[in-house]
Amino acid sequence: MTSKTSPEQPLPVRTVLQMVGGWIGKLGTVWVEGQITELTARGGTVFLTLRDPVANVSARVTCPRGVYEATSPRPVDGARVVMNLKPDFWVNRGSFAFTALEMRPVGVGELLARLERLRQVLAAEGLFAADRKRRLPFLPGTVGLICGRDSAAERDVLENARRRWPAVRFKVEQVAVQGPYAVGEVTEALRRLDADAEVEVVVIARGGGSMEDLLPFSDEALVRAVAACRTPVVSAIGHEQDSPLLDLVADVRASTPTDAAKKVVPDVGEQLALVRQLRDRGRRVVGGWLDRETAWLAAVRSRPALADPVREIERRAEQAEQLRDRARRALSGSLDRAQDSLGHLRARLVALSPAATLERGYAIVQRPGGEVVRRAAGVAGGEELTVRFPDDRVTVIAARKDPAT
Repeated sequence: MTSKTSPEQPLPVRTVLQMVGGWIGKLGTVWVEGQITELTARGGTVFLTLRDPVANVSARVTCPRGVYEATSPRPVDGARVVMNLKPDFWVNRGSFAFTALEMRPVGVGELLARLERLRQVLAAEGLFAADRKRRLPFLPGTVGLICGRDSAAERDVLENARRRWPAVRFKVEQVAVQGPYAVGEVTEALRRLDADAEVEVVVIARGGGSMEDLLPFSDEALVRAVAACRTPVVSAIGHEQDSPLLDLVADVRASTPTDAAKKVVPDVGEQLALVRQLRDRGRRVVGGWLDRETAWLAAVRSRPALADPVREIERRAEQAEQLRDRARRALSGSLDRAQDSLGHLRARLVALSPAATLERGYAIVQRPGGEVVRRAAGVAGGEELTVRFPDDRVTVIAARKDPAT
């Protein structure tokens, strides 16, 4: 119920606190899950703080000793519990707290069942798919390391990585790796390293522990933060048998922090040995190629054309001379045959020539147009004719003779 107030009509403190107490009292009892911290016992009452396992939120709880001792096993600092709480508001002090009516520890079986359900949900979303995992850089310039404060995991990663590759650089974020603050601090450190352009791979490392100690690394918020990273993430949580959800979403899972160092940076000795092997192999390949080319060159140089090039030129010159002489003989023979044929033809022409006939005392009678007169009957009286002798010719006028005379 809302009360109308104003500067002229304010409410006294007792009335406001009574109204707040009334509102809180309407909540009734509620079952709440959380993690116990700051557990102390005084007289017949046990005082504790119930923290949210993910967010940095907590509430004070007072628990009657009988309720606390009736819980089996008795919870200790860091234990996960489910409590039936009744909210109480003390008007005289204006303070708020819960009163525990019943307390139940969260068993390992129940935690495993919850983790399995969460794993199935995240797997269905594709956060664990192999095709989204990225390959680690061969030789990262800077490695981000998230680990506990002054932890053995930090020493294992740094010492083994620098033993393998002394020049490797690290940016270390020391955070809480168990307890109520672990998820928030690890997530924030991951965000800072992921935003750093120099960091090429991030390692999240923690030594072994109980399942309850490793629960922060199965937290949904942390798993989703790793899935959203642009930088490859290596999970190195616990030992080989430990398997938090972080192992499934990380790009690479390492069985231990020492194994993470081996996966992140190469071994300088192995790489030098590999370089030597590749160099020797390259020498053998190049040497074999040079040997083959040298043998080919020697075979080419041993050919007559290159072994004695002058001799080859002389041989070609001899062939050219032989061909020239052959051509000359062939041409001379052809000319001789043509000359003989021409002589025979000339003799025939001379034998058949009219001039030869004229030389024997004959003459040829022709009309002015050059037509040969073959019959006397074809000549008319008074016709002009030409009489041709071997060395001259004369023009005559034909006289028609009467055949009867």
